[in-house]
Amino acid sequence: MASCPECDAEIELDEFDVDKGDLISCPECGSNLEVTGTSPVEFELSEEEEDDEEEEDREGDEEEDFDDDDVDDLDEDESESEDWDE
Repeated sequence: MASCPECDAEIELDEFDVDKGDLISCPECGSNLEVTGTSPVEFELSEEEEDDEEEEDREGDEEEDFDDDDVDDLDEDESESEDWDE
């Protein structure tokens, strides 16, 4: 039996059911875990979870760069395309 490195919950998995590098989710805290050993089964927090958090932070920064001038540009482009449709 192995434990979650985030919340220390006991996770019961058979070493024959997982392979090194497999990703699982902790049933208690939901953390993404990577299997780092199979005999005995051992886990580490998955790096993908950290990457997702960094990506969300960057997306939030990008949204702040959008201003009213960009909306005006979109309106102008839309009106021009309407002229072509007629």
